[in-house]
Amino acid sequence: MLYYLLFPYAQEFIAFNLFRYITFRTGGALLTALILCFVLGPRLIRWLRAKQGEGQPIRDDGPETHLKKRGTPTMGGLMILISVIVSTLLWGDLKNAYIWIVLFVTASFGLVGFVDDYQKLTKRNVHGVPAKVRLGIQIIIAAVATYAIMQTATGNHVTDIAIPFFKDLWLPLGGFFIAFAVFVMVGASNAVNLTDGLDGLATVPVLIVALCFGLIAYLVGNIVFANYLQIAHVAGAGELSVCCGALVGACLGFLWFNTPPAQVFMGDTGSLALGSSLGVIAIIIKHEIVLAIIGGLFVMETVSVIIQVASFKLTGKRVFKMAPIHHHFEKLGWSEPTVVIRFWIIACILALIGMSTLKLR
Repeated sequence: MLYYLLFPYAQEFIAFNLFRYITFRTGGALLTALILCFVLGPRLIRWLRAKQGEGQPIRDDGPETHLKKRGTPTMGGLMILISVIVSTLLWGDLKNAYIWIVLFVTASFGLVGFVDDYQKLTKRNVHGVPAKVRLGIQIIIAAVATYAIMQTATGNHVTDIAIPFFKDLWLPLGGFFIAFAVFVMVGASNAVNLTDGLDGLATVPVLIVALCFGLIAYLVGNIVFANYLQIAHVAGAGELSVCCGALVGACLGFLWFNTPPAQVFMGDTGSLALGSSLGVIAIIIKHEIVLAIIGGLFVMETVSVIIQVASFKLTGKRVFKMAPIHHHFEKLGWSEPTVVIRFWIIACILALIGMSTLKLR
């Protein structure tokens, strides 16, 4: 919005010329989202605490240390959603279709999470919207977004998957691309949701992925850099750096209130929205497999749940003391801050590996 309001006056006010640069607007989106979180945070937390009373229901079978978290309000993801959407609308090029696709997915998944959180609060248990219903809605949203991406994208690799570490290796999917893209979006969304079990655990890894994807989107959207690095050029994708900047700023702002002991939980409202936004951005910039590398922590959490459920159903035995895997380490005696910080370190290492795919070809 600011791009169209101020850039036309660049000849009269030379400073307005900065709005033509994606890097400047990305920084603006980051700072705007951060400030919005700082401003909205205290007010939103007070409002949520007044409305929710007992706060988010805590699992009775979880680690005993979690019982002291009773009364902590949830739905803090509203802070993230508002900050991301407002800052993206302010600093993004609103003629870019990819911006609207990302905002549609983020807001829609956030709404699904909001309804799920509301059901948990009103029913006073950890079960919200039935899993099949929630999954069905997510699939529909992701399918609509995928169709929009296919209609917007240009080039020869719209329905192909780029294989990292190779110069020009693509896996053509054709009509199966829709199913694959839906899987990426829904999978990323629920993977972040599973990871969000400890104070700050999901927030920093999401921030790290968004930071990496902000850079990748900028490079992918610039034909000179894309050709130099021998990665696919996606016209218009550079504008998604603004979305990533907003995500980074919102996560930083939310982390201020979510550090142990958390004043508020993001809930499904935040985790589903954040995961889906990373998934849809990865699809647009043709770095779906790289998402699984940089976001490997989310993959690890999800796989631990799959292994636990499969093992118990097939053998009646559990592989982990508790799933997702962060609870397993809590059961082993690790303190919550220890688990969180060590998982952050893992996320940083995976990010470095994922970013190396840009050059190691």
